[in-house]
Amino acid sequence: MQNLQQKIADLNALVLDGKALEAFDRYYHPEVVMQENEQSPTVGKAANRRREEEFFNAITDFRGAKVQAVTVGDSVTAVVWHYDYTHREWGVRNYTQASVQHWQDGLIIREQFFYGS
Repeated sequence: MQNLQQKIADLNALVLDGKALEAFDRYYHPEVVMQENEQSPTVGKAANRRREEEFFNAITDFRGAKVQAVTVGDSVTAVVWHYDYTHREWGVRNYTQASVQHWQDGLIIREQFFYGS
């Protein structure tokens, strides 16, 4: 079984290879709760997968993503990302985001994203 350091490295590599939905299918718990900053959380894998699909389908120009830092603790990982893309509704987005993942049974059970507006 992979340890968390291996799992988060593989998840990040999949995202960087344009396979974010494959990473989601592989590493997210059926009862995952995902939350953007302090917005209301989205509960369940099916609802979160739809949310992810809507997000990726709305990107009109993807210029890049880069992992800036990764940390691994006891059942928790955190990744600092830099993203640069154009979104159909939000326009040009060029920002840094911290993503914190809580793991249960080898899968992400909770993830929260922190970024400025």
